[in-house]
Amino acid sequence: MRVLLQRVKEASVTVEEEVVGAINAGYLLLVGVTHEDTEEEVNWLADKVTGLRVFEDDQEKMNLSIQDVSGQILSVSQFTLYGDTMKGRRPAFTKAAKPDMAETLYEKFNERLRSNGLVVETGRFGAMMDVALVNDGPVTLMLEKNA
Repeated sequence: MRVLLQRVKEASVTVEEEVVGAINAGYLLLVGVTHEDTEEEVNWLADKVTGLRVFEDDQEKMNLSIQDVSGQILSVSQFTLYGDTMKGRRPAFTKAAKPDMAETLYEKFNERLRSNGLVVETGRFGAMMDVALVNDGPVTLMLEKNA
């Protein structure tokens, strides 16, 4: 499982001209699931996102978590995080989980974030989405639990 985390001032996701998720300050998470993932990766990454200290304190040091700043999360499913571009000119997505498995683990990931006390908005799994954001910093991190 991979999570591309972007610290944002605001973010939203639109499907067919309808805003389906929007947040103020917090994280935009692009979430990719591979066929080898289990609830162990889901829980580890959700807890990592919850505890990660990338918001600035009074001394302008990254020392505060999303909980410390009452931030929100916009979580967007993103199977292309497992796109393999090593051969040819078109990405291969053989490492991405099948949709039913990916959706189940993606939903468990979001539920774990919520159970950690976070406000979580989402996109629409499997839909073509327009994602808008104002990156804060910019701060962008790739999170992954290696086997």
